[in-house]
This record gives sequence, structure tokens and C-alpha cells, in this order.
Amino acid sequence: MSPRGVRAPGRPGTGRGRLLLLLALAAAVTAFTATVPLLRDWFDLRVYYGTVDHWIHHGGRVYDYRVPGTPYGFTYPPFAAVLMLPMALVGLRTAIVAALLLNLAALAVAVRAWVGPRWRRHGWYGVGLAACALALFEPLRDTFSFGQVNLLLLALVLIDAPLSATGRTRWAGIGIGLAAAVKLTPALFIGLLLVTRRWRAAAVATGVAVAATALAALVAPDASRFYWTRALWDTTRVGRLDYVSNQSLQGVLARLGVESRAIWAASVLLVLCGWAWRARGAVAAGDWQGAFALTGLTACLISPVTWVHHLVWLLPSFAVLIREGRPRVAGALYAVLCTSVVWLWVDDASGVDGFLGSNTYTWITLGLLVWLPVAHLPEGRRPMIRSTPATADPPSAAAPAISAPSCHPKASSASTATAATGVAVTGVAVTVVATGAGVTGALAADADTVVRGEGVRGAGTVAAGADSESDSGPGRGPGHGRGRARSASSEPTGSTRPAAANPQSSRSRASS
Repeated sequence: MSPRGVRAPGRPGTGRGRLLLLLALAAAVTAFTATVPLLRDWFDLRVYYGTVDHWIHHGGRVYDYRVPGTPYGFTYPPFAAVLMLPMALVGLRTAIVAALLLNLAALAVAVRAWVGPRWRRHGWYGVGLAACALALFEPLRDTFSFGQVNLLLLALVLIDAPLSATGRTRWAGIGIGLAAAVKLTPALFIGLLLVTRRWRAAAVATGVAVAATALAALVAPDASRFYWTRALWDTTRVGRLDYVSNQSLQGVLARLGVESRAIWAASVLLVLCGWAWRARGAVAAGDWQGAFALTGLTACLISPVTWVHHLVWLLPSFAVLIREGRPRVAGALYAVLCTSVVWLWVDDASGVDGFLGSNTYTWITLGLLVWLPVAHLPEGRRPMIRSTPATADPPSAAAPAISAPSCHPKASSASTATAATGVAVTGVAVTVVATGAGVTGALAADADTVVRGEGVRGAGTVAAGADSESDSGPGRGPGHGRGRARSASSEPTGSTRPAAANPQSSRSRASS
């Protein structure tokens, strides 16, 4: 036991001690991110900007645009192009700054929607630790450096989580509908509303998605006709399915050389059945947070193409793990997703090691879908599906309070060396995640009252309630990735290999 007045070592109790620890962690995180070439030269944002410029200022068609020196262009539904029209009024640099600010805002909104208002009690220290941990997450890093829209869609969906949990607001479903109109992958959340019998929210989400699609058809009728009749079904616009960045079930099968669509469809159906069973069980137990986490995992698995940066949809699952008292499991899996380990097999994914290693992120996603501890009500907490008589006596002042339940080209050899560097510094990720585990766990626990749908208590009553579209992705061409060791990469799906001398000359990946 420490003498009086002497603080136990290892706990920075003073503001100065916490500041020094936070600065040390920030320096370690900076060293980590500087080790692996992360800058993608805003490749996807360049696709968006070039598409709008080609459409508005040059009278071209939306889906005819190609990034100079590459065969890749816009692959989202027409409504996404309509939302991006303001880029026609600004320059590329302004668009990049705007994209950064929007992604930062979306991340803040997503965290706020997921953990609730009480995150403020952790102050600047807790926020700093969380920021360090998030900065290490490879899908998040790539979302920022590509100028992607993943975080914006995640925020829209998570805003809908507490609304769908109560089922008592006309606004439930709007965020999901808008996200589904921009990209098809979030449409699975409409499926969640259906399998859990949130009929009104499902109708709202579907109506919003249809209305947004209709608006795009009015603004750009030719583009809409081309997308829904041709572009959506043209897999050559997406890129090679067997590229290591594709961490979906289809990617696993493609790397095995399995081309049968029947096998892929059967595996997707099996995953969907497991998801529906687990999601319904989670909602029946009042765990809407768990149900949304399971849906994000499933969307990544069943999409024909899930580039690494799409895996931001895994973030809610880590919050659920911590909430359920599994911080070590969450920290270990999170650390793996910070390492870029799959790129060790970018050249050759054959053999047992290639099968296991090149699909590492897929195995994590599949494992979380199967074993994520949802539909689990700690002792003393009640399930959501119940009702009490309206005349029930109010709880006694002496009674204990019951809290809401916790809701294939050959790359240069530098590619493998760089990925190995990312693996070597995994300890940085583990350190930051472990240091912030207490704070993050408290944040996740706070989300119980926000997303765990126990109903709205009032008048003595507790409410009862029970891609195919793929972003354009890695196309491939020999020789990409050779050149400068620390220049911006034009690999739109996020390879950690060194960039080509001309970041716009990539022929090995498509925009995602």
C-alpha cells in the first residue's frame, strides 16, 4: 500500500500527467501512421469531383467519366451524384478540405449517437485517448485519405438507431433511407426493420430511398436509366474480385478460384439466415445496439465487394464487446485491424497461409457475427418485450432503480515490406486501445440508455416491441505501386504498397 500522499505509479492522476501521457500516445500514433503510406491522394474524392465537373461544366454523362490514366469512374447510384453537385462550385482543394471537415463531423455525430450524451464526463483526456485509438483503425484512416463517404453513411444509420429502438417517432427510418439511396449496402438496415417488425420505420426508410431515387431520375434521367439498367450489373466497373482489399465472402471465394455464383449465393443466404435469427433475438432482449452492430457486420460480408475502408461498419461491434465486459477481446481484434496485415499476401494468396492471412479481416467480421455477445441481459435487467398495467403502482422510493439494459497484378516487393512494418508496430495499437479501454468501456456502457430499446416509460407503462452495389474497386495492372517510397498512393482501395510516381496512372484499383 502506498504511503499517504504518494500516488501509486502508472496512474496519471494530475492534469499534467495525463497531458504528458496523451502527448506520448499521440507521438506513438503519429509514428505508426507515418510508417505506413496512408495517403491515397484523395483518389475517390477525385472521382467524385471529376464526375461532377465532367457532368456540369463539360456536358458529359455521369457514368462516362474516367479518372485520367485509369479506366475507373463513378459507380454510386445517381442520387449520390446529385448530392455532390455543390462540388461544381468550388475547386478541388476546397472540396478536399470540405470532405475532411464532413468526415470529422460525421465521426463525432456517429460517436455521439452511439454512446449518448454522458461522454462529456470523461473530458478532454477521454476524448484524446479515443481519438488516438480511432486514428489507428485502418478502415477509418483510409476513409479519410480516400475522401470516402463511409462515415457519413454510418452517421446517418446510427442516428436512426435510438429512433428505431423506441418506434415512437415519425422520423425513424429517414437516415437509413438516405444512406441506402447513396449506396446500396446500408439497405440491409431496412431489412433489419422488417425482420424486427418495425413496419412504420421500414416504410419510412423505403419511402425516403425511393423518393431520393426518383428525385435523381428527374435531375439526371439519362444517368438514372443507365445506372439501373446497365452500370449496376456491370462487374467490370468494380475491379477484380480476388484483390486482397476485398474482404467480403465473394472476395474469399474469388481468391480460392471459385467462380460459381450459386456457391456465393448459398453462402450469402446462410449468413443472412444467421443474421436474421441473431438480430431478432437481440431486439427481443431489448438490445437494439447489438442488432445494429450485427447488421453492419452482415452488410460487409454479403456485399460482393467490401474494400478495407468499408469496414468502418465494424466499429459498433467493438462498442458492444466492451459493453459486455470483453475489453481484451475488443482490443485484440481492434489491434489486428490497425496493422494492414492482409497486405502481406497482396502478391500471392495461395496456400493455407494465404487463405488464412489474406482473409484476416473477413474472419474477424464473420467471427463477430457469430459470437458477438448480443441478446444478453445482465442479471437484474429486464427484457424489452413486456408490458405493465396502466394502473400499476409507481415504484417504491426504497426500491432499487433498474437501469436500461446495455443496449491480380504483381506488386513490388516493397508492398510486403511495408505491410510487415505495419504488423511490427501493432504494439502501438494495443497500447492505445488498452490505455483507453476504461474510458471506452464507460462510453459504450452509456450507450445503453440511448440505443438499448427498453421502450419509453410513462404513466406506469413500458412500451413493448419486439452491395449488391459495389464501389468501384481494385482493378489491376502490372507495375502499379512501384516508384517513390513515400508518395501519395493512387490505390483507391488502400494498399499499403509505395505509391506510383504518377498517382493518377493507376490501373490496378478502382475507386471505392
